Amino acid sequence: MPESVWVAQSDPRVRPLLADLAREYSARYQRVLNDVHFELREYPADRFSPPEGGLLLLVAGAHAVAGGAFQRYDEETAELKRIWTDRAHRGHGLGRRVVAELEAEAAHRGYTRIHLTTGPKQPEARGLYLAAGYTPHFDVDAVPATRLRFSKALPAAVSAR
Repeated sequence: MPESVWVAQSDPRVRPLLADLAREYSARYQRVLNDVHFELREYPADRFSPPEGGLLLLVAGAHAVAGGAFQRYDEETAELKRIWTDRAHRGHGLGRRVVAELEAEAAHRGYTRIHLTTGPKQPEARGLYLAAGYTPHFDVDAVPATRLRFSKALPAAVSAR
């Protein structure tokens, strides 16, 4: 089972996550790869650092196999970003595990809600968030044309660390 590791965005193990997300987004949305790389770096790295954010990797051996991050959206809300699972490790619940661990850490940090968006050409992400109890802010029966917004209330953190 992969180990959970909280890291800085500068950690070299984050590079495969960002590179694979860039390739995936470029292919799905027919966009120039360099533009997607730029978008993935549009937020300063400290947005995904404590105390307001965090970046989680699931690591097997020396390699990241899944990961994700959160940043402050507003005083009570964290925003999930960069949810990713390596293609060779998909279908084993790692994405759900990443989301659950990000939610738990956000709750521990005092957030009471999660906000996130995903693209209309990412049905796997849409399914993940619906299965994880997120409220869709779009017509789930319509063919999506724009970013899909979701939210979820977080339970209060059960214990301090």
